[in-house]
Amino acid sequence: MRLFIVADSKEIEAFRIEYLGKKGVLNDLFASFKSVASDERKEVGQAINRLKQAASEKVDNLKDQADSTDSKTVKNTIDLTRPGYPTEMGSRHPISIVRNKIVDIFSSIGFGVSEGPEIEDDWHNFTALNLPDHHPARDMQDTFFIQTNPDILLRTHTSSVQVRHMEQNQPPIRTISPGRVYRNEDISARSHCFFHQVEGLYIDKDVSFADLKQTLQYFTTKLFGKSKIRLRPSYFPFTEPSAEVDVYWGLETETDYRMTKGTGWLEIMGCGMVDPNVLRNCGIDPEVYSGYAFGMGIDRIALLLYQIPDIRMLSENDMRFLEQFKGVK
Repeated sequence: MRLFIVADSKEIEAFRIEYLGKKGVLNDLFASFKSVASDERKEVGQAINRLKQAASEKVDNLKDQADSTDSKTVKNTIDLTRPGYPTEMGSRHPISIVRNKIVDIFSSIGFGVSEGPEIEDDWHNFTALNLPDHHPARDMQDTFFIQTNPDILLRTHTSSVQVRHMEQNQPPIRTISPGRVYRNEDISARSHCFFHQVEGLYIDKDVSFADLKQTLQYFTTKLFGKSKIRLRPSYFPFTEPSAEVDVYWGLETETDYRMTKGTGWLEIMGCGMVDPNVLRNCGIDPEVYSGYAFGMGIDRIALLLYQIPDIRMLSENDMRFLEQFKGVK
């Protein structure tokens, strides 16, 4: 076999065809093997097979040499000292940032976190919360019902999670329930069919309205840096008495005037003492235990904290908007 120094893959392929191809040297030898005398066939056949094996090994070795040469060539052409492509760091969504802040504040005073399904049944979303069928207060929440089963719906508040938690746990209960909720709100160009809530619940012996106010004052001080709050009488079917909570934002800037409509006060949540019927529906004796509940919209809190002018910006996934929250925890 002739000495052959590899130059490139084309020469290797030409060498393979010359010796191992259908019209190659070895194929001609096998064709002429028929004319070899019978007493010489064994020796000649072995010689041809050795030649074929040597040719195959030669081709394999040449290919390995070529691959090694190509790899070295590629390595030599790459400047390993060059910096890599820049990788942009992501950021948390303002909804997630605010949610985590709220969870951290309440966790620091002993509240756990409970979660539940977004697809609920009528009992946990309405009936157990003192909203029986045909109750007029159901109209306060435009609900998405499942067409094939009117008993199944998209939850309208995370109070349904609190019901499930009370059914599965006995007092003392101290929990918050953050999550996404759904309502059919199409009366405004700025409205959406879902938003985010966090609701809190505390059930134990001798829980009073004063405990509720103290908890909310601690929360507003930690989240907003503002401790002045007021509670206005309101109505919720699952709490009695009920109240709306306002925090005094102040009137230091033009934005403060615009946000508070010149009053200095901002409504941030609803609250109240848990109605005894709700406790009874969840298997808790209202003669022994009492409790308070509160709930707020995370989206609204995010708008206030970061001075976001339009709630739709939270849903548009505009990178220019989201990049402003890099490094915010």
